[in-house]
Amino acid sequence: MIAFVSGTVAAVGPDTAVIEMGGVGVSVICTPATLARLRVGEPAKLATSLVVREESLTLYGFAEDDERTVFELLQTANGVGPRLALAMLAVHSPNELRVAVASADVNALTQVPGIGKKGAQKIVLELKDRLGAPDAAVAGMLDAGSAAPAWREQVHAGLVGLGWSAKDAEEAIAAVAADLKESGGDIPDVSGLLKAALRKLSVR
Repeated sequence: MIAFVSGTVAAVGPDTAVIEMGGVGVSVICTPATLARLRVGEPAKLATSLVVREESLTLYGFAEDDERTVFELLQTANGVGPRLALAMLAVHSPNELRVAVASADVNALTQVPGIGKKGAQKIVLELKDRLGAPDAAVAGMLDAGSAAPAWREQVHAGLVGLGWSAKDAEEAIAAVAADLKESGGDIPDVSGLLKAALRKLSVR
């Protein structure tokens, strides 16, 4: 198992980062929040989880050990693979997921693309004794309904991390949100929303 990667950030994209270690560039798939912390040319250390498939080896990276722990625990639920687990962490923080599972908040889980009501109920049943207790402060904040829409925060952080100004990021997010409202469809995953925001910025 590769527990972490440490080196210089060579590149940052919408859903991946390249960390240079000893002349080798290692591609790591990350959440927007993790990518937002990375700066090209600066040192970085990411906790990692290696997913082995017959046809591929994929490395997932996280700014915090707790994110990696939750990422791996989420995959112990039937039907939750690495991509869905990453999408869950892109929409909700580890503690928000603990709150959702502990309180059987199906609505919170169905905010994640790819999770329907039945799937959310199944995840709650399978993970309620595995994720651990949520942080009390976070639980209280969510109960009060004061948490901002998670995807907006994640996309904003991702855009700023890629070098756009906060003002440009906010305008692009507003444009994407307007498109979503007009289409009335399901919200894509955060990576898809980040790409949509980048397209808005590229035509300005």
